[in-house]
Amino acid sequence: MRAAAIAACFFLGLLAGCSPRTRTQLIVGMELAYPPFEMTDERGQPAGVSADLARDLGHHLQREVEIQNLPFPGLIPSLQTHKIDLIISSMTATPERAESIAFSDGYLTTGLCLLAGKRSPVQSIADADQAGRVIAVKKGTTGHVFAMDNVKKARVLVLDKEDACVLEVVQGKADAFLYDQISTYENWRRNPDTTRALLRPFRQETWAIGLRRDDTNLLRQVNAFLKEYKAEGGFERLGERYLREQKEAFRKLDIPFYF
Repeated sequence: MRAAAIAACFFLGLLAGCSPRTRTQLIVGMELAYPPFEMTDERGQPAGVSADLARDLGHHLQREVEIQNLPFPGLIPSLQTHKIDLIISSMTATPERAESIAFSDGYLTTGLCLLAGKRSPVQSIADADQAGRVIAVKKGTTGHVFAMDNVKKARVLVLDKEDACVLEVVQGKADAFLYDQISTYENWRRNPDTTRALLRPFRQETWAIGLRRDDTNLLRQVNAFLKEYKAEGGFERLGERYLREQKEAFRKLDIPFYF
């Protein structure tokens, strides 16, 4: 009798088009190593812009959110193998990534820039791409992709961790670290005596939420949420909560800010 009941419930779940876990949970993947967007709080719980955005999305969809901390290069494979339902991890929507996953409408605009050494003569990406110079990049990021496609003269140093890339610049072993604006600003602020932040971007990028290509219904729901969230000031609230100082710094430099 119990087996029959379980089979009936399973069959009804198939008719409904989703499993019990899918009905009740939204599994969101992110790498919790990218403050203030993806990080952990003093209790070790997911925190930051992306964590709050994921929870607000879950509230909108009336689904419980579970955040899984995964290495950035493992996010797309985890999505493709159904280990997670979404990627919300400061991920740039690129044509290369769009060959394997779908992206929501963009929700944030940023750009690639440089963290240069204090004594390095580098003032631009053209300065960095010179013979005898070293450019550090984090593996799997758009900075890595950009360097592979565009850096012709300098040596590209590919490292797994952001902190390792910063350390190369701090110690004078690399002339610059190619990364996004906010991280560059934060890394300069932590190392003002040994680095410089060249924040004006040389390439603009858009962050979006990653989904499976066949999950078209969820994509429509996510896009509807993002439109409503922006109209209601949700992104502005996140900016005030986590990025107030950075917004002011960018305003003084006359550089357009994220949201």
